This record gives sequence, C-alpha cells and structure tokens, in this order.
Amino acid sequence: MKIRMLVEMPEGSSRNGEAWPAQGETAELPTAEAAHLVASGVAEEVTAEPRPRRRKAAALEGEDEAT
Repeated sequence: MKIRMLVEMPEGSSRNGEAWPAQGETAELPTAEAAHLVASGVAEEVTAEPRPRRRKAAALEGEDEAT
C-alpha cells in the first residue's frame, strides 16, 4: 500500500534499518503496516489519480453538427 507521511518521525528512528520518509514523502509498505500508520494518523493512503477521460472523435463531430 502506498502512503504519504503526515508527520516527521523522531530523529534517528528507522524502519528495517532505513530512515523513515520525511513528512510529505511517499513510501510503499506492506498493507498491514500501512493501515496501522493510516489509522493512527501518522500517514494517509495515496490513491491513484483518475485518468482524464478522452472524448471520442465521433462524439466531437456530432457536437459540431448540433451547434
């Protein structure tokens, strides 16, 4: 699960020997661990941005005729 850190972890703290991401940075963590951080308010889940919808050419041509 991808998360974004909402807080700065204490200096010197680490996860599996690596420093925690800084506030505002993202990380990919196992779901259970990420869910715990989200539930405790330390992080938020990063959701995929919806892709912009593209209009079909046929729909565009039909709009020109109706105008």
